[in-house]
Amino acid sequence: MRIEPRRDLLDIWAAVARHHAIGEEPVGLGTEHPDSLTDAERLLCLLYPATEVPTFRLDQPDFTERDVLAALAPLGDRRAVPAHLITELSRFLYTHTADDGTPSFTAGACLHADPGCGAEPTDRQRALDVVGSCARSVTLCLAALGFLRVLRDSSPAEPGVRIDVLTEVTSARLTAAMMGLLRSFTVDVVDPESARARRLLVLLGQNKAADHEVLREFHRRSRPLREVIVQSLALGIQVDELMHRDTLFECGWTWGVVRNAPRITGEKDVPFPGQRDGVAAPLPHPYFTLVALDAVQGLFSERTLTLGLLDPVQQRFADALRLRCELAERYWSLAARFSDRRWPLEDIPWRIPGQGPESEHHSLSVTGIVIHDLLRRRAVHRHDVPRTVTVLERLADRARITSRAVRHDPALALHDPGVTLPLTGSERSGPLLGWRTDDFSAQLLRRTLALAARVEDSAARDRLLSLAEQTYAHLWERWRNRGGAVSLREGRTADHPDVPATDRLPLWQLTSDLTDGLVAAASLYRQPALTSPRMEELARDLLTEATGLWEWLHVVMTVDGKTGQQLSRIRERLDHARALIDERPATAFAFALEVLRELDVLRERDTRTRPSDPSC
Repeated sequence: MRIEPRRDLLDIWAAVARHHAIGEEPVGLGTEHPDSLTDAERLLCLLYPATEVPTFRLDQPDFTERDVLAALAPLGDRRAVPAHLITELSRFLYTHTADDGTPSFTAGACLHADPGCGAEPTDRQRALDVVGSCARSVTLCLAALGFLRVLRDSSPAEPGVRIDVLTEVTSARLTAAMMGLLRSFTVDVVDPESARARRLLVLLGQNKAADHEVLREFHRRSRPLREVIVQSLALGIQVDELMHRDTLFECGWTWGVVRNAPRITGEKDVPFPGQRDGVAAPLPHPYFTLVALDAVQGLFSERTLTLGLLDPVQQRFADALRLRCELAERYWSLAARFSDRRWPLEDIPWRIPGQGPESEHHSLSVTGIVIHDLLRRRAVHRHDVPRTVTVLERLADRARITSRAVRHDPALALHDPGVTLPLTGSERSGPLLGWRTDDFSAQLLRRTLALAARVEDSAARDRLLSLAEQTYAHLWERWRNRGGAVSLREGRTADHPDVPATDRLPLWQLTSDLTDGLVAAASLYRQPALTSPRMEELARDLLTEATGLWEWLHVVMTVDGKTGQQLSRIRERLDHARALIDERPATAFAFALEVLRELDVLRERDTRTRPSDPSC
């Protein structure tokens, strides 16, 4: 199965439009426990493609394409669809606002208490701001701000005052989400005598070196990173311990606002409103780090910069987040590729000391961070790429995406019910919570497409595209099996006959994940085709020979009449092929072959018809 972004996005939009037209309320409306994460994903199923894929744009109603309008027909005509989005965005913004008037970033559907404890999450726990919700709100707010900005300028019929008010509220939510991400970043110094330090040293050294040698090498490699942290992020961090030669440390995002995280201040050191006390333990986790990296990336996209979506305060926050992203990427990339002989990343599954059991999902999260680091450093041509591709392929095999599952296969648990990540620190206000995620195949698809979009090696690109197609087929089948193509309501069909099916809320997370993958595929397909220097050289050689043969024929043949017209057309194709040679050398190669065949036919015909020289 090949990925067809346009067709499949239209199918998803048709299902989303039918669901909206039925009039079912979002998860956060009419329920006891609002869930801003699920509601954000619900809106992003429409807004994200509409702002990232040019042919799906809805912010200029006069230019909305016919097949897009047909898919969204249950919502109305080309004017009614943007109005519907504005109404849904308004409901979302005003629903997920706390009693004090500040935005909330909850994720009740993903929070679960251990069944063995016999307790449910408390109301206070359900109201906690979590990184996953902050990250998705960043993506949603950027999409919404761009949509409103263009719609305001292109649709005079829409009440401008209403759009202006909605833009202001959306911008305030974006600011709050960015502050939540800033206060969820942590640098944790590990006690060198602790069991956690011992497990970390074993992971880095792969049991091939003594602990003191691994510690010395880690300190040497991490020195530049430590210096940046000390100089730029000293507030709230144990600077003295961090610089000690016998210490280990980790950095990245934890699941929510860190306990005792300092409040962010503005002018005259006055704290910004709405900054709630944090409860999360300062333990960085690769999954939440990857979620934050994906969101922050949108703050520096071409669309964000072109439309000027960030105000001065948000730009300052964005710069601070970019610094934290770079630190996290460098740290996890260092840890994942610590040993040259065998990367710790290649020792699947990845082990996170002190944060639950080892899992292939952790390996995929760390791989995603490594890919972020490779793309940031534009190191996609180095020897690191083939090894990273191999890791992705092995993960797909272990998750039974590219291999057949057997009866009672434990690998199926990666997809349903998914992996539960302990939220250390949540037990301060109730039972210990876990974050359940079943997005393994969606994450694998996004990482594969992201690397394929930038890799320069054609062999590695082919492997990545093949893996992406198989992963997408797996993800699409899951979506269809759960009723996504019909009503976005999960039915009784499970991912595998041996896995018991469960009744759940509408499958917005899976639909949003699938939409993100299709948008990434559409972006990949819009890029220029990967070129080969070898093919370019061959094309130039063919064109040189073809040009020489054309010039010879142009001299020795009679160029008037039909023959002259044929030579003129051949010359035009030669010029066209030469213009293509830099961007599409294979196409130029094909043109050159056709021209050479035509020129050879002309030469042979001229040889047969030319009278022979009289004998002496």
